[in-house]
Amino acid sequence: MSRSSGGPATVIIDTREQEPYSFDPRLATAVRRALPAGDYSVDGLEACVAVERKTLDDFVSTVIHNRARFREELRKLTGYQAACVVVEAGLIDVLQKRYRGDAHPNAVLGNALSLILDYRVPVFFCTTRQASCQFVQAYLLGAHARWNS
Repeated sequence: MSRSSGGPATVIIDTREQEPYSFDPRLATAVRRALPAGDYSVDGLEACVAVERKTLDDFVSTVIHNRARFREELRKLTGYQAACVVVEAGLIDVLQKRYRGDAHPNAVLGNALSLILDYRVPVFFCTTRQASCQFVQAYLLGAHARWNS
């Protein structure tokens, strides 16, 4: 792992991320480039720190209809020191079926729990896009501080 010079962290946003977060420029500089896994990482830690971001509709579609592809992504993340999935919705949104499609809430919840238990990659339901952005920023800055000190 790389060691940084101390200033703001450099957050890497994957080039495939369609709606990237904006981070506090006093705390992090953001650059876009391809990542091996996930949507966000930290410069120098791309092979060991990653966050996969999902809207609720995308999360439901992914865990119900695109499980095989998503599980391949999770297999990559299992080797990371810090990796998670962040959903821009609350668990109550799943349970109250506030998403498109016909998937039953129990199936969505069951698949989320399966990801956590099978791959040991936590899924964080962060209520809103703004809360998710704050969480991702704190997660990445925490990883940067931990492994670049």
